[in-house]
Amino acid sequence: MAKRRKQGEGTLRLRKDGRWEGRIVVGYDDKGLPITKNVTAKTKTECTEKLEALKEQYGKSTEKINSDMPFGEWVDFWYQTYCKHTIRLTTQLEYESRIYKHIIPEIGAIPLNKLTQADLQQFYARTKTSGRKIKVEAYGMGLSDRVVRAMHANCRSALEKAVQERLIRTNPAIGCKLPPKKSREMKVLTQNEVIRFLNRAKEEGYYELFVLELGTGMRRGEILALKWSDLNFITGELRIERQVNVFSGEQIISVPKTKASIRTVILPPSLLNILSEYKKTVDSEWIFPSPLDSAKTRHPSAVRKRLQLILERAGCPKVRFHNLRHTFATMALENGVDVKTLSTTIGHVSSATTIDIYSHITNTMQQQAAVKIDRQIGGTQAEFAPIEEQARVDTFPPDFEPYKPKVRKSGTGCVTMINDHLYEGRYTPTNAYGKREAHNIYAKTREECEEKLAEMITQVKDKIKAEKEQVKR
Repeated sequence: MAKRRKQGEGTLRLRKDGRWEGRIVVGYDDKGLPITKNVTAKTKTECTEKLEALKEQYGKSTEKINSDMPFGEWVDFWYQTYCKHTIRLTTQLEYESRIYKHIIPEIGAIPLNKLTQADLQQFYARTKTSGRKIKVEAYGMGLSDRVVRAMHANCRSALEKAVQERLIRTNPAIGCKLPPKKSREMKVLTQNEVIRFLNRAKEEGYYELFVLELGTGMRRGEILALKWSDLNFITGELRIERQVNVFSGEQIISVPKTKASIRTVILPPSLLNILSEYKKTVDSEWIFPSPLDSAKTRHPSAVRKRLQLILERAGCPKVRFHNLRHTFATMALENGVDVKTLSTTIGHVSSATTIDIYSHITNTMQQQAAVKIDRQIGGTQAEFAPIEEQARVDTFPPDFEPYKPKVRKSGTGCVTMINDHLYEGRYTPTNAYGKREAHNIYAKTREECEEKLAEMITQVKDKIKAEKEQVKR
């Protein structure tokens, strides 16, 4: 039988510059993040020798992994050895945040064979009530149900591997009571709202992006990663084979998550004409380049913020970008597109996924089905007479005119909507030492945010004035 790998062996890799690099974890900081040390060499043998010397220098244990080791060390070993290389980069960030910021600092010191279901249950309860470490003012003390369930999934997988390695007999994570799994409410725009939304998008310079989204149902990362070379204006074929992700503030182009996401959709002639005219105004390989740098794609967060602004000015309900995808799928089903075709168009793994997400049937589809059945079975000639949807009535006036916003004066800050119930006010003046510094406030409504922002600007200006006088003295 092959020997088990030793805890603290470190990693070896060949760098792009041709040198070998060895790296080990020598500890964890106050936030639970790993502290690493590395060595480099021209050959693998030399790098291995340096890595062994580094391990001896920091006294890293080379004993075999055993059941008495702290749970935190086992979780780290499980993630680095069995998990990290099997998941995407963005997923790695989520795993590392949960493992090194929450799991290890909270229950990492408990021996692996002493960890009980009660320990895990208490950990989940603490996390749900007071687990948030950043943006507490904006989002509250506790973490969301989704994050708690995700941390449980990490703990359960790590402990299941410990059972397979015969380090423990049973998995204590099995049977833990978790917060209920809640799916986000699906919101779609009505036909009138779509018209107002696109009219407003023209004024904002985002018409082509959103009309393409409502005509194809692409994910946000997919539509922002499109190149002109992906579109064939003769056949109407649009190839979707990459997406944009944000990693530590930087945009990274990667392949989609699943094979089904790599697909080709056919655009209608009207949409091709719109994109053909739009191409004359774009000097970039990207269909939707950044306004600041045409060599880069438009930033996903910038699109999200502009979407909310357009919806607000068009008198439409606040929806996520993904709800535009739901709007496309709902309109397609209502107009007779079969589930298999829709599943392929929007990039689902199977038709079952599409059926599960869009299992709800609108009143219009129900009426159409009832009339067809009545014709076939009852022999009647009943005509389809649609009734108004009662779930949400669009009371916005039909003679909608796009809102032309006032230009904010210099020195009055800005207000940004973060989500449906949170607004952020920001003021970024130059301080007494010649450096720009940002000041933020938060409120539940735009009006309240404007009031708080005005008060904060007055206080900041007084503070800067006092500091300038002190510097002069």
